[in-house]
Amino acid sequence: MTAPAPTPHDPGRRVPEALGESEAFVAFQGRLSRAAKVDRPVLLVGERGTGKELAAIRLHYLSARWNGPLVTLNCAALSPTLIETELFGHEAGAFTGAAGERAGRFEVASEGTLVLDEIGRIPLEAQVKILRVVEYRTFERVGGSHPIQVDTRIVGATNADLAALAHEGRFLPDLLDRLSFEVLVLPSLRERGEDIPLLANHFAARMAHELGREGIPEFTDHAMATLLGHVWPGNVRELKNVVERAVYLADGCRIERIVLNPFHGTMAPAPATVTVSGEPRAQAPVTRESQSLPEAVKALEVASMREALEAARYNQRRAAKRLGLTYHQFRGLYRKYADELRQE
Repeated sequence: MTAPAPTPHDPGRRVPEALGESEAFVAFQGRLSRAAKVDRPVLLVGERGTGKELAAIRLHYLSARWNGPLVTLNCAALSPTLIETELFGHEAGAFTGAAGERAGRFEVASEGTLVLDEIGRIPLEAQVKILRVVEYRTFERVGGSHPIQVDTRIVGATNADLAALAHEGRFLPDLLDRLSFEVLVLPSLRERGEDIPLLANHFAARMAHELGREGIPEFTDHAMATLLGHVWPGNVRELKNVVERAVYLADGCRIERIVLNPFHGTMAPAPATVTVSGEPRAQAPVTRESQSLPEAVKALEVASMREALEAARYNQRRAAKRLGLTYHQFRGLYRKYADELRQE
């Protein structure tokens, strides 16, 4: 059984906007615009949730191929046995169930762009054929012997270290050389902390509209400080989910509650055990009767910030670096705890 035939993106579709004004974001968009105009392969490298798919779409529509097809294949979603068929298509009778011939993604994307998401997951056998397409623009369908010419630009996207995979023998060095004409590294949200308010307000307004609410959502200082102080391992995608949840939970336009982890408190940990007289006995969970959890978190954050400031001789940028925060995330926490931090 084969997957449905691939279909290109609508050439008349509107290009999604990329939002940001931070130095890291603007610098990346400049590099992307420059790379889009050169008809060569591009690798997009970034953490999960940084917007690699959006960057690939912008690459296509800013290029001379903007009026051609834009085709995407998620290489992690297919078994190794299916990837080759999806990429190169097959002839009738090539395998059980192949009743007719079928074009692969390279054919469908000819004169346009083929985005290979999670490109590091492609098996070596298929990599060899991709290398041939990149070098000679020709391939054969599975079960076929007739060469097919294509003119397809490849954009690879990954959060893996392809150079390390090549060193381990899991990615062809020659293919990596051909695909890495330009390597664009998407900045994490930690590197573009000043974009958090802009993105949060954008996602909040969109969610409020989706819910049919009137008025523009507004974050309290405490809520925005929470957003600025979070590390965001899931980057923009995580921020979007958190903001949409906050709008959904809010009774009106004023957003006070930020739930960073919706699973917190849903599963009670198993009680620890101690051994008394050689027999295991359940140990009661440790509780803080005199201090609530928010108070404990606040005390820890204030103490950590005070220690970092002292170690950095009160240089806030160096203190932020010691804590693994961006300068703007640190400033958000500093404003939140300004009174406590000023106390001797």
